[in-house]
Amino acid sequence: MIPALSIDSTGAAGPPATAGAAGAVNPIQTIEVALSSQPYPVFIGEGSLDQLGSQIRSRGIAAATKVLVVTNPVVEGFYGRRALESLRQAELDPSLLVLDAGEDQKTPASVALIHDAAQARRLERSSLIVALGGGVIGDMAGFAAATWLRGIAVVQVPTTLLAMVDASIGGKTGVNHPGGKNLIGSFHQPLLVLIDPSTLATLPEREFRAGMAEVIKYGVIGDPQLFSELEAAEDLSSLKAVGDTLLPWLLERSAAAKARVVAADEREGGLRAILNYGHTLGHVVETLCGYGTYLHGEAVALGMVAAGELAVAMGLWSPADQQRQCALIAKAGLPLQLPPLEPEAVLRTLLSDKKVKSGQVRFVLPSEIGKVQIHNEVGSDLIREVLSSGSPRPE
Repeated sequence: MIPALSIDSTGAAGPPATAGAAGAVNPIQTIEVALSSQPYPVFIGEGSLDQLGSQIRSRGIAAATKVLVVTNPVVEGFYGRRALESLRQAELDPSLLVLDAGEDQKTPASVALIHDAAQARRLERSSLIVALGGGVIGDMAGFAAATWLRGIAVVQVPTTLLAMVDASIGGKTGVNHPGGKNLIGSFHQPLLVLIDPSTLATLPEREFRAGMAEVIKYGVIGDPQLFSELEAAEDLSSLKAVGDTLLPWLLERSAAAKARVVAADEREGGLRAILNYGHTLGHVVETLCGYGTYLHGEAVALGMVAAGELAVAMGLWSPADQQRQCALIAKAGLPLQLPPLEPEAVLRTLLSDKKVKSGQVRFVLPSEIGKVQIHNEVGSDLIREVLSSGSPRPE
């Protein structure tokens, strides 16, 4: 067991008490991911998609550089033209690749399509790939960039809440294997991350709710003020319910939390493992139920419920804190009831997870709101017990 770990959020202010004037354009906020070898900025601001080209040029990219924009059909319909126009105005040389991007499409075959487009466009080592979309597009485009010509630059432009607060930051890239989620991949940090909250206006509500699971995660693992602000909100299940006042703060707070952890532990040697809270059993749910049955965030929410139950059973945290976590997950419209899973299949899948070390599954378990512990020894019988209960303990 590793002692309790948390994200240091000292000095971060709470959300503004009132919203800005209607129609006002918020200034772009910059969060630095302070890696020693390759630091990079995360830009957050309404309308910032139109500055994509200029922000890329500001990072030392020369005029006429070839840029391959990878996106999916839905995002292309809403934002593809704006992205290409911004790149052209900055005197870059863009082209577009549109891929299906469901979780079931996150495969080496899809990455090969990106490689084919890179070859057809004759991308060079000075070229770059722009990932315009959610976490699946970001992971695939990032992995393609990491492996084309042994690594070219990638820019992450997330258009889902989950990708904005988590997947686009930190350099994890990869695809799924039939034996488990994200087993094939690499670390490849982006040149920059550009987050335009206005793109969430076209995000389906179910996808928005899935992203809230990652926001709640940050509250549990290291930010009790964030958790309390979420508890104070009346409804977290839609963009409209969260509102224009709370949303920018949630984005900045979550992105800053991810940036701090990544800067402290780029390749998941220690602290960064806490970001996997809810993901160990969440990935099992995705694998065994079939990709697409649950969205990633929905599976993470179920994984957090299960991790909380394990922690209560092990005497690590209180039933009251588990109830608070479950109430917040429910407020975001996320599932609490684990699906019926065959326990032995769960145990087999856990052992194929990329977080297994020396044959032991690493579980991130909460000890209080804002602190978690990493446990390498969680008994199979206890896992079976939690699976058999299927849902959080009653109040």
